Amino acid sequence: MPFAGYIFDVEGTLIDCVPQTILSLQKSLADLGLKIPYETLQLYVGLDGDQTLQLLAPGLDSSTRKKVLADRASHYRAAYLGDIRAFRQVRDVFAALKRGGAMIALATDCRGPELRQYRALLKVDDLVDAVACGDDVEHGKPDPRLVGLALRKLGIPGSKVVMIGDTPYDAEAAQGASTAAAGVLTGGFAKEGLLQAGCIAVAQEVPDLISCLEAHLPRSSETAA
Repeated sequence: MPFAGYIFDVEGTLIDCVPQTILSLQKSLADLGLKIPYETLQLYVGLDGDQTLQLLAPGLDSSTRKKVLADRASHYRAAYLGDIRAFRQVRDVFAALKRGGAMIALATDCRGPELRQYRALLKVDDLVDAVACGDDVEHGKPDPRLVGLALRKLGIPGSKVVMIGDTPYDAEAAQGASTAAAGVLTGGFAKEGLLQAGCIAVAQEVPDLISCLEAHLPRSSETAA
């Protein structure tokens, strides 16, 4: 294995839920009279929710932003959560990584009912060594603290770990936590954008990524102790 540790984002990376999260935010904003195109909201997928609202609707105060995010979560749970599905072969990928001696962590901004549902869908708890979630840190990505917490829980130097996500904000958080970053295209971002954000490799989905990482990893990193 090219790395000793793998930190995975969840929403959009392991769980197919990006359109539903966008639609839920779009509705909560529309309820305030703010009509923002889907394509605009797509640009902020994976960014900390409060930070997203400050950029999209700078006139909203803190309490209103909290209400919008709470309404988004309520709508998502009611309208979509029960029908969400995991991406293909996630357990197979995790099992292969574990057989190769790697450790695995999840680093996700989500929490509560969403995280419980995602873990039930993924069925990988027995293969996961650490979880850092929205209950553990105040700020979401690209703030590096969530990835940093996952890294500390794994107990592996950042130079031997890669963070795998579906957005540029995952890559930024990884770099801020001194880990490598790799990307998948399931979050709706272009390959070029993920590479520009710092990903060393980008694949269509997680099952395609490990061989992609091996192909793109510099030789000195592959053989690092």
